[in-house]
Amino acid sequence: MSFWSGVLAIVRKDLSMELRGKEIVTTSFFFALLTLVIFNFAFDMSSLEIRKSAAGILWVALLFAGALTMNRSFLYEKENDCLSALMLAPLDRSSIYFGKLISNLALMLISEVFIIPIFIVLFNINVMQKPLYQLAALLLGTTGFITVGTIIAAMSVNLRAREMLGPLLMLPVVAPVVIAAVEASGGMIRGEPAEGWWVWLEILIAFDVIYLVVSWLVFEKIIEE
Repeated sequence: MSFWSGVLAIVRKDLSMELRGKEIVTTSFFFALLTLVIFNFAFDMSSLEIRKSAAGILWVALLFAGALTMNRSFLYEKENDCLSALMLAPLDRSSIYFGKLISNLALMLISEVFIIPIFIVLFNINVMQKPLYQLAALLLGTTGFITVGTIIAAMSVNLRAREMLGPLLMLPVVAPVVIAAVEASGGMIRGEPAEGWWVWLEILIAFDVIYLVVSWLVFEKIIEE
């Protein structure tokens, strides 16, 4: 089986199982929704200062939703020792990682399609004033922590406390991506000149490339442990 055939097979398998059960998308969406509702009551919506915190609130909600998605990304393979069977399949080990990464990214983006409009309604802030650039920031930021989260999920899948250890291992590593995403999105929301937030998009691209290459290089060793 070729590399891309293996990737597509894993993506089809994960997405078809999620479409049947809707466990990951539903759980991550409602967790993010609860986070936004709590922040909505915690902040004074009439204050002009809320625009300065809007990007941070949005990305905290997305990060929490992404952490739940990552925790469950290898759940199906863990049951009935299917992960061992997957490793014995005639496919490149790296295709397992990229298949999981693409399916996790797709599920997270589906959640964001619903989370962002709810954020706009609750906080009365249009985060899509520069839609193409804001979508780029969302995509790059999401890709960054999904890239890290997928490799962390592979590392913690056999641990007893994986639900707790997964986010604890992921959050410090993914912090630079989240900071850059918050700065990029926040600069657009506040209407700052492009020079202020464009550099953060470039930093996001750099982090995504670094994390992707490193994760690809170490995945085979990690999955064998």
